[in-house]
Formats: sequence, structure tokens, C-alpha cells
Amino acid sequence: MAMILVTGATGTLGVPTVDRLAAAGHDVRALSRRSGPGLVTGDLLTGEGIDAAVNGVDTVVHLATGLRRKDVVIARTLLDASRRAGVEHLLLISIVGIDHIPLGYYRDKVEIERLVADSGVPHTILRATQFHTLVDQLFTVQRRLPVLLAPSFRVQPIAPSEVADRLVELASSAPAGRVPDIGGPAVRPLPELAQVWATARGIRRRVVPARLPGRVFAGYRAGHDLVPGPPYGRVTFEEYLAAR
Repeated sequence: MAMILVTGATGTLGVPTVDRLAAAGHDVRALSRRSGPGLVTGDLLTGEGIDAAVNGVDTVVHLATGLRRKDVVIARTLLDASRRAGVEHLLLISIVGIDHIPLGYYRDKVEIERLVADSGVPHTILRATQFHTLVDQLFTVQRRLPVLLAPSFRVQPIAPSEVADRLVELASSAPAGRVPDIGGPAVRPLPELAQVWATARGIRRRVVPARLPGRVFAGYRAGHDLVPGPPYGRVTFEEYLAAR
């Protein structure tokens, strides 16, 4: 079994990934800026503690994201430390459609994929569709509005636990470069999921579909956020909400 470092270990995807890697018999280091039981402390923004965290590690699973729009910076820090430590496999999680949907956050993801591919560190890159948790949050932040706004495009949300399952498979295997994207069990219009969310939360509120201009929403309407072919995920949005 491998020694595996997981960045973003306390996040939505990090927690189930750490749990599943440990259950599979791997020695896991859970990287966090915080200190606490079961955590290895390190700051990917400053680099403090990162060399020590990576030392002796066979595989790095890079899940950390959203650190004040510094994702490219933390990726460079991690790659530099991984090269120095002779890491044998770096596994990166990414997002479906990032090269066709011109969000600033997505542009950073494209750049990070390029950095990983050019780093010389043996690697695997997995893209997944948006999580059920993000769709849930999209509507939760509107809880005080008189209506529920839902952009008029389709999504294919997936459970973070199922993405974690795939990450464990890949972390337990040889580096494979860019592997096939994974998505949730069904492609569904966001206004439909808004109604599902409202019903599950016991909220009576009119769902208002919103057709928005611009290249970002054109990319979503074109379906660049979707994965064609048989779905990987099995957990539906309804099942996710019921479990919550």
C-alpha cells in the first residue's frame, strides 16, 4: 500500500477521499492549514510545511481549491515540492468543460492542468461534473428571496462520495495522464432541480427560469459541462437531499 498525501483533505471531496483511501489500506496524510488530530499541517500559499508533508510520499492527491483565487500558486508550490521529493504519482481533480466555459476559476483550472502535464511528475488528471453539494448551495443562498432563480441550462451533478471512489481507484493505480471524465447519473435542467430542492426542503416558492447572456452561459447551454455516454455516478439529486 502507498503513502498518500491528500491536499484539501478537510473539504467536501477531501473528507470522503481520505476515509476511502484509509479503508483501502493506504497510509494517508491529510494536509490542512489547521492543526489537529489526524492532520498534517502545511500552507500551500506560503509553502510552509509542504516539503515536510510531501517527504516520503508515494502519491499526492491534489484536491485543494478556492484559496482566494490562488489555485495556480498553490499548484506550483505543490508541484515544486513533489519534484524535490521524487513523488511517483500526482493525481489532480479537475472540472468537466473548463476549456469551453470562460469563467476565471475555470481558466485557472486549465492552467493547473497544463502545469501538471508539463511538470515531469508522473500524473493522472480526472475531470468530474459539478457536485450535488454545489447545486444545493446554489439554491440555499437564495433562501431569503421571494422566488427561486434557476439558470436555463442542463447539469449532470454527481455525489462527492462517488468521485472519491474513483479517486481511490486511480490513486491505487499507475499514473495514466488524462483519464475519461465522470458525471452524475442524469442530465437535468437546473429549473427542474430547483423544484426538486424546494419540495425536499418544504419550501413553497415559484421557480423562475433565467436565460442569461454571455459566453459563460452559452458554454453551459451548449452542454460543455456534461459527460456523454454511460454515467459513472448512481446517486441522484433526490437521494442526496434525502440523505442530508
